[in-house]
Amino acid sequence: MAVRFRLNLSKRWGETMDAKTRFILAAVMSSMMVFMVTLIVTYLNLGLRPDFLLQWVKAYFIAWPIAAVTGFLVMPMARRATDGIVRMMGQ
Repeated sequence: MAVRFRLNLSKRWGETMDAKTRFILAAVMSSMMVFMVTLIVTYLNLGLRPDFLLQWVKAYFIAWPIAAVTGFLVMPMARRATDGIVRMMGQ
C-alpha cells in the first residue's frame, strides 16, 4: 500500500504537488543547476588541465545530492516566499 503525501503549495491557486513530483522536480532542477555551477567553478579554480573532467565529475557528484535534498526541503518555503512577494507587488 503506497502512502501519498500531498502538499498544498499555493492556497491562492489551490495547486498541490505530491512528494514524488516534488522530489523529481528537485532532482531534475538541481541536476541542471549543479551541472553548470560545478562546471564553471571547476574551470575557474583549475583551468583546463588534464584532469579537469575528473575533477569536475567529482565535484558534480558531491554537490548534486546535497542540492537535490536541499531543493526538496526548501521548495515549500520558497513557494510561500514567492507568493508573498508577488502579493506585495500587487499582482
